[in-house]
Parts: sequence; C-alpha cells; structure tokens
Amino acid sequence: MRTTLGDHHVPGFGVTLAEQAERYPGPTGEWQPVHTVYVPADRVDRHTVRSWGDAALGLLERHLPGDAELSPVFGPLPAGLAAAVRRRVVLKLAGEPVEDLRIDFEDGYGVRPGEEEDAHVRNAAETVAAMHAEGTLPRRWGLRVKSFADGDAARSLRTLDGFLTGVTEHLGEIPDGLTITFPKVLMEAYLGQFASRLAALEEGLGLGEGTLRFEMQVEAPQTVMFLMRSRDLVPSLGGRLAAAHFGVFDYTAACGLSPAEQRLDHPVCDHAREVMRTALAGTGVELSDGSLAASPSSDTTEDVHALWRAHAAMVRHSLRNGFYQGWDMHPSHLVSRYATVYAFHLANHEAYAERVRAWEARRGAGGGVMDEPATIKTLTATLHRAHLALGDPSTTDA
Repeated sequence: MRTTLGDHHVPGFGVTLAEQAERYPGPTGEWQPVHTVYVPADRVDRHTVRSWGDAALGLLERHLPGDAELSPVFGPLPAGLAAAVRRRVVLKLAGEPVEDLRIDFEDGYGVRPGEEEDAHVRNAAETVAAMHAEGTLPRRWGLRVKSFADGDAARSLRTLDGFLTGVTEHLGEIPDGLTITFPKVLMEAYLGQFASRLAALEEGLGLGEGTLRFEMQVEAPQTVMFLMRSRDLVPSLGGRLAAAHFGVFDYTAACGLSPAEQRLDHPVCDHAREVMRTALAGTGVELSDGSLAASPSSDTTEDVHALWRAHAAMVRHSLRNGFYQGWDMHPSHLVSRYATVYAFHLANHEAYAERVRAWEARRGAGGGVMDEPATIKTLTATLHRAHLALGDPSTTDA
C-alpha cells in the first residue's frame, strides 16, 4: 500500500491515551443497589431492616394477594410475567428487603442539641455493629452527614468521626459496603475539603487509603452549573467520589417550582439529571435518582394502590432514563420499587439476549433489527445489570 506520510507517529498520543484511561475508566460492572433507604438517626435500630421488610410484606399480602392485581397497579405486564414478578418481590422482602441503608443526620433528622446528636451517633454505631454481628447489615450502608452549606462543617465532621470511630471500636474494622452521603454541595470547594477530611480520618483510624468514599447530592442549580464547567472534578477527588444522587425536593424548590410541581418527572429534573449523566459519563461514578415523599394516606387498598401507582410511575421514569437507583422513604415503597424494577428487567430480557446471540452468530435477529456494535455493547451491559438486579437466577420464571 502506498502512503504519503513516512511516519505515522502522533506526538503526545500515548500521554493523551493514558489520561483518557485515567479520566474515563468506564463503568465498573459491579453490583449497584436499586435503592437507598433513608432512616432518621433517632429512629434506626438493629431491627430496622427486618421491620421494613415485614411491613412491606404485610402490605403486599393485604392489598395485592394475587398475581392478577399486578398489572392494574404497576402497569401492563407481558403475559405470564406477573407471577414471576410477584414471586420475586416476596422472596426479596423476606430475604433482603433493604439493599442500601443510610442513617440520616441531615434533613430527615434536623438540628438537635450537640449532646443529643452525639448520643444518636453512638447509637448508630452500635446499631451497625449489631447488624453486622447478626448478618443483617445491608450490602451497602452508611450515614448522611449535615451539609457544609448549612454553615456548621464542624458538626458534620464530628458526627462522621464519632460514627466511624464507634463502628471501628465495636468491630475492629469498617465492614464492606460503607458509603457516606454528602448533601447540598453548593460550592465545588466543599468536595475537596470533605475529601481531605476523609483522608485524615483514614489515617487516624488506621484504615487503608481509599477506604472512605462518598456520594455527593445534586440538590441545587449551583451544583449543576459547576458540574457543567468542571473538567477535573472527579480526578481532583482522588477516587473518593463514588456516586452522585439527585435530590428532587431541594432542587425543585431552588428552581422556584410550586409544591405541586416537585416531582421526579418534571422537565427541570430531567435537565439536571442529564447534566449529571454528561458530566460524569465514563468516570465510573454511579448515578442515583431521588424519591417520592409520600406514603399511603390510609391502610385501605384504594389508598395503598394509589401510592404504589404513583411511586411505580416515578421508578419507571428513572429506569427509562438510565437511572437505575433511587431513594425509598417508606416501607410501602419497597413493594413498588422491586415490582417495577423486576418487571423492567424481565420484560425484554429474552429478546435482548437473542439479539446478542444473533450478533455473536453473525445472523439476523429477526423483526428487521440491524444492531450496531454500540447497541450490542448496551444490550450486553443491560443484561449484566439485569442479572445483578434480579439476583439468584434459580428464581427466574421469565
């Protein structure tokens, strides 16, 4: 082959390629919880996870006793899928009702006298130690500290320090799965300041470097703006930023929306989430959506179903937009969360698997589908995520 250039070396290419690999390592492929359950610190105890599961199971048995009721409540399901979804929900609520537990010292807890918060910090550490000893500590767990933006960084760090010190004293270690939630990040500088204190805590507690990671909450337009303009945010935090969680109510309030418009599917929320996705694409930082701040207005089937329909619609909106995790604030949400997630992953599972098999065999997938390599990559990732979310394949009926 004849060429014009004698040397096809690109100056600086190796350095740029290495920087790309460092900045954009891509998704880890590891398990990500489908939700985070927030429980105020003054209400959490060693039985919280089981009590939430029992409460959710009770609601399911009273208000959704058969498979036929699933479609009217959670949306149209393909034929034969309702039984598989309901069975999975029952098994999940009985075995692992909470995948990610956050003990809340922020909005759900409020401002308390220092001695009172200290006491709740000690109780939270004892609770984690008891759950760990009993085998009931969720796969992800941690606490949400107060925001630096509220003006008392010292209280935020005292709570974090006391909690981690207490857990370490009780157990001699920090169990796997710890994540710290850092809310209301109005200034980018707060992230670096918080990360530096995590490093100091690691050294003081004798923990390995990188043990303490955190998730930032995106709850204000200011946060969206610095996400848009910051090129070095994730690298500057030295791998400590694990996730970004969207806070729908603070965000919509900051945007001046009326209470009736404070909902996950509002266009201003869609915009904020798209900025989060774009700013953090390829970095390995997980994304999570927010919550529905509602519970059944009574224990009548009509009111429970109304809550489940509303919550399922929000969860489905998140899933369709590529946000596979959200917040759950009440035991009733566990039913609609798992039912919607399982239905979403099971509905197209076999069709997606067939398209991948067809691609690998270099044959048509049927139905006129012509898949591109990028689509096959997405299909494979979707199937992997479904496998992780669905859990034990021996319970699969679809």
